[in-house]
Amino acid sequence: MSKLKLTFACGPYDRMEALQYGRIPVEGIDLNYLEIQAPREIFDRMVGSHAFDLSELSLAEHVGMTAKGNSPFVAIPVFPSKAFRHGFICINTNSGIKEPKDLAGKRIGVPLYTITAAIWIRGDLQNVYGVDLSNVQWVQGAVEKAGTHGKPPAPPKLLKPVDIVQNTSDKSLSDMLRDGEIDALIGSRLPDSVRTDPDKVTRLFPDAREEEKRYYRKHGIHPIMHTVAIRRDIYEQNKWIATSLYKAFLDSKKWAIDKMYFSAAQRYMLPWLYDDLREVDEIFGDDLWAYGVNENRTTLEAFVKYMQQQHFIEKEVPVDDLFVPIHGRID
Repeated sequence: MSKLKLTFACGPYDRMEALQYGRIPVEGIDLNYLEIQAPREIFDRMVGSHAFDLSELSLAEHVGMTAKGNSPFVAIPVFPSKAFRHGFICINTNSGIKEPKDLAGKRIGVPLYTITAAIWIRGDLQNVYGVDLSNVQWVQGAVEKAGTHGKPPAPPKLLKPVDIVQNTSDKSLSDMLRDGEIDALIGSRLPDSVRTDPDKVTRLFPDAREEEKRYYRKHGIHPIMHTVAIRRDIYEQNKWIATSLYKAFLDSKKWAIDKMYFSAAQRYMLPWLYDDLREVDEIFGDDLWAYGVNENRTTLEAFVKYMQQQHFIEKEVPVDDLFVPIHGRID
C-alpha cells in the first residue's frame, strides 16, 4: 500500500532535524519537510491559502480560529517553538522605566499586537507583575526595517478597542527605540539596537535568565509559541495521521536530545553546554521540551486565559478542545 504524501512547512529546529533529513520514519506517510526560516511566512501562507498539508502555526492564531468554531485546521500537541519572554522586553534607557510597573502609560513597540509572544508578555506583565497596560499606546511595525511585520490574513480579532497605531515612519522599531520615539519594545526577537547601542537600549530585566527560572519554578509555565496544525479536510479523511505524526515528532525530539547530550565531541559551539544541560535537568526534570496536552496543561490554560483577558476570545476554550485525539500507547 502506498504511503500518504504530505508536505510539512516548518523552521529548521534541532527537534525536527531527524524528520527533515529522513532519519526518522513516519508510519504510513511520505513526509516532505519544507524548511522555511521565517515563521510569519509559514503562518500567512497556511492560513491565507492552505499552502501546506500541515505546518508550524502560531498558537494565538490556532486558539483564535478554534474559539470561533470554524477553523479549517486541527492541531496535534506538538510545539516546535517555546520561549521564555522576559528577556524580550527592551526599554530606552532615558524612558524612566526601571521596573515592570513603569511600563504603564508608555508608548510600546510590537511587531503585531496579536502575535503569540506579545500575548504572553502582556499576560505575564499583568498577572505576574501587576502592570496596568490599559493606557499604553502600541506601535505596530517591523523590528529591523520600516513597514509592517507580515500580512496575517486572519489574525485574532479584538473584541474591545485597544490603542494601536501603525509605524508609518521611515524607521524600524529598533531605531525608534534607540531614538526614544517609543519607550519600550516587546516581541519575538531582540532589536539590533540592544547590541549596537547598549547605552540607549537595554533589557527591562537585566538578568532575564534568572528571572525566567524563578518564573518557571513558581508557575510551572514554559511558554508555547507554535503548535503543529493539519488541514482539517486532510485530517477528516485520514484521522490516523494524527497519531502517526505525533509519534514521529516524539522520536525526532528524542533523537535531537540524544545528540545534544553526546559528550565525546561537541556538536554545538557552546563551550559550557554540558554545565547548562545539568542546570536544565535540575529545572525541567526528564523532559526539557514536553509535548502533549497533559504535560503542558498549566501553560496552555494560562495562555487561553491571557487571550480571554486581552479580549481576543469571548470565553476560555478548554485546552483539550484545541487538539485532536492521539490514540494508542506512545512511548
